[in-house]
Formats: sequence, structure tokens, C-alpha cells
Amino acid sequence: MNYFHFPLEDWTNDFVNNWLLPVMSGFFDQISEVLKTSIEGVANFLIAVPPELIALILIILAWKIAGKGTALFTLLGCLYLGSVSLWADAMQTVSIVIVSTIISVVIGVPVGILSATNRIVDKIVRPILDFMQTLPIFVYLIPSILLFGLGGVPAVIATFVFATPPAVRMTSLGIQQVPEEVVEASKAFGSTSKQLLFKVQLPLALPTIMAGVNQTIMLALSMAVVASMIGAPGLGSTVLTGISTVNVGLGLTGGLAIVVLAIILDRITQGLGNKS
Repeated sequence: MNYFHFPLEDWTNDFVNNWLLPVMSGFFDQISEVLKTSIEGVANFLIAVPPELIALILIILAWKIAGKGTALFTLLGCLYLGSVSLWADAMQTVSIVIVSTIISVVIGVPVGILSATNRIVDKIVRPILDFMQTLPIFVYLIPSILLFGLGGVPAVIATFVFATPPAVRMTSLGIQQVPEEVVEASKAFGSTSKQLLFKVQLPLALPTIMAGVNQTIMLALSMAVVASMIGAPGLGSTVLTGISTVNVGLGLTGGLAIVVLAIILDRITQGLGNKS
């Protein structure tokens, strides 16, 4: 049954080819340059620092924040990454995760605050978040490649789209769950809207916000393999090579390295949320 043809494909292609690329290419080139510099800067720094020092810092953080068990796992995980010669790849993956998470949090937390305090903003933001979370990953990889080329930059953009919604939703949820009597008491003592937000709502919502940051980091890390398909360096490329060459051992080695990173980052960020 084909009674009506909706030319969405033609409209999209005309928009991209006749307006977006000719008019906005310079803007996207500037964004690409900034992100590329950031990713390479973080990656070069992490690779330049002696692995033993980074491992020691991670172990101490894990011990102080998440306990002895996590510290022991962090030690074993770092030894594993070094023993399979994937330390440099792991640092490249971490650099993409760091840049993506910073962008997601810097944009997501303020949007979550606005969504929690303004009903009109909430009604606008909610369907956008639904769209970002339900749209298949490979669909927005296409415009990412088209606008930013191959490499780490489109990986960061795609990861941002995929990982930002938890930061927005958890921030909004945390502020909305602040007890109403606490808010009313703060207003009764003469708090301004700014004081109410920064001295009452945000401190009480911080554990929930940190849970959102934790989910953002996990989603960013889960994009490692997908991002490798568009040229992003790191552990994902190791897994992709194993898949393309049917090398089960290589794929397992890279996959376990991603799991190790995910568990270490998850436990440390969870510990930060609990302490907050």
C-alpha cells in the first residue's frame, strides 16, 4: 500500500548538500579542530605520563573512594593492560571518554537544572532526550562522519548524543526529589532563587547527579567499539581488528580491556556519588 509518498530522504539530502555543508562547513571545521586538539592533548598527556604513576594514582583513588577491593581490582586491571600491551590504546580510549564526558556534563547538568525548574523547558527537552536515546547509533554516525570526517572527533560527537541524556535526566530528577519542606524552609528563611539552587537543591541532589555522571561515563565507554568503526583510536579498534580478521584471541583481549576500564571507572565514580 503506497498511497502517499513522504519525500523525507530527498528533503534531508537537499538540506545537507545545498545548505548545511556549503553554509556551515567553516563552523563545523572550527569545532572539529577544537575537539581534535583536546582529544590529542589528553591522549598525549596520558601516554607521556609513566604508566606506573597513573596506575598508582588510580589505585590510591580507588582505595580512598571505593575501598580495598576496588583498589585490588584496579591494581590487577592495570597489570593486565600492561601485560597485553594495550596500555597506550586504553589511554586513547580514556581520552575520548574524558572529552565526551566533560562536554556531556557541561551541557547536560545546566539543561537538567532548567528542566527541573521550568515546565516549558522540561516539555521541550523531554522529547529531544527521547529522540537522542532511541535513535539507532548508526543513524547519527552518518552525519557525524559527513560533518567531521573520520577519527576521534566524530566519535566524541556521536558519544555526546548517546551519553548526554542520563546527565540531563538524573540532574532533573535529583532536583525534583529534594523534599518540598526543605525548599519551603529555605524560602521561609529568605533564600533567593540562586541561593535555593546552589545551597539547598544542588547539594541534596548531588548523589543523584553523580549517578547520572556515572551512567554518562559508562555509555561513553560502551561506544568505544562503535566509534572504532569511524576511525576512532583505542581499544575499540583492537576489538574491531579481531572481528574483521576473525581473531578470537585479539577480540577477547581488547574486550576484556574495555571491561577492566569500565569497572574501574564505574566503581570510582560510584564511590564519589556515595561520598557526596
